[in-house]
Amino acid sequence: MTNKVINGFTSAWKGLSLTVSHLFASNAKRKVISASDNNYFKQLEGTNTIQYPKQSLPVPEVGRYQLDVEMDDCIVCDLCAKICPVNCIDIEAIKATEAIGQTSDGTTKRLYAAKFDIDMAKCMYCGLCTIVCPTECIVMTNQYDKTVFELSDLTYQFSDMTPEEAAEKRALLDKQLAERQAAKEAAMKNKPGQTGEGTV
Repeated sequence: MTNKVINGFTSAWKGLSLTVSHLFASNAKRKVISASDNNYFKQLEGTNTIQYPKQSLPVPEVGRYQLDVEMDDCIVCDLCAKICPVNCIDIEAIKATEAIGQTSDGTTKRLYAAKFDIDMAKCMYCGLCTIVCPTECIVMTNQYDKTVFELSDLTYQFSDMTPEEAAEKRALLDKQLAERQAAKEAAMKNKPGQTGEGTV
């Protein structure tokens, strides 16, 4: 029993000594340098933390952070949502009755994005969605500080289409499909040699 008590005090003293030594080891602010600097991981001087938010860590060029979508370049192909391993991208497309414009790279847009939501609480920052995007409209920005009070606030809605506008686009599509079906049926009735009766 005595050995256990001694070991407990010894462990506590070692831990406390280490904490106190770090507390008084340095009082100077650590200089913020680029992550690509050769001495980035060799800094031993200065405090162990930066003075946030006055100071911020340099963001690497290949860093993977907050997702952003340029909807003007989105063709609503759904490839990003299909490849996402955690299903954090939710897209609802509505087919347009005609071409609705072009992206910055000249791709014709034929689908409306009634919904384009990204749940950053689920995102694992793998970057796969940015790789498969044919128009490069979804990118990872250098914004890493997205502190919120409610978990629901981490779901970002990129589509600017209102529910009323979406309903109107669906109605136009339904009307066009109905007109095409009616025209097809009328053409079948007026086709020569079609009496509608079977042969014996």
